[in-house]
Amino acid sequence: MLENKCTVIVSSSNSERVQKAVESLKQSYPSASGRISGYACNLGDQATIEDNIKQLFEKVGELDHVIFTAGDPLAATPIDDVNMDKMVKAGMVRFFAPLFVGKYAPKYLKGGRESSITFTTGAVSERPIGNWSLIGSFATGLHGMTRGLALDLKPIRVNLVSPGAVVTELWNHMTEQQRSQYFKSVEEKLPTGKVGQVTDVVESYLYALKDQNLTGSMISTNGGHLLV
Repeated sequence: MLENKCTVIVSSSNSERVQKAVESLKQSYPSASGRISGYACNLGDQATIEDNIKQLFEKVGELDHVIFTAGDPLAATPIDDVNMDKMVKAGMVRFFAPLFVGKYAPKYLKGGRESSITFTTGAVSERPIGNWSLIGSFATGLHGMTRGLALDLKPIRVNLVSPGAVVTELWNHMTEQQRSQYFKSVEEKLPTGKVGQVTDVVESYLYALKDQNLTGSMISTNGGHLLV
């Protein structure tokens, strides 16, 4: 996006992570440093999540597009261990936050089909995994949310990207050895033979931004995971 002379605003729950991302982008695109900024926004607190999102958009101001990729560490949860507290915690970043983004983003988007909101789910929403019913329920729920908001927010476009395994910081809760073993086991099954990289998957988000005929749709980028 920076290559296309866009202004990029990064947000994360951790201010240090925001600053790190901003500095990394500025180093990669020094000529665009004036078009890169970031703000912290905590999406994990039930009492403040709505106000935090509202305040974030107030700080940012007018926008063309919103891309929501926020997530927290993934963890299998046997159904016998599920309780209300765990349900709420699992849904804060993955489900409740996107819905509040859908509530407040249109007030700051320029509008029309030229503007868009793109959410992120995961391959578990298309192909269930054992002991993932809790996470899978919210991931699958994003499909319905996307279609509903595409009608509620029209003509602003609302779409969804569904990645399979991708090498990101989301897996940093594992040790390096655990990550290596996990990605190796995934690659042995994938038709592409390679776990997705951020540079691969970002193309799906760019497509969702650019195709002004696309709304209420899901783009699946998973290396053929659903085939095997």
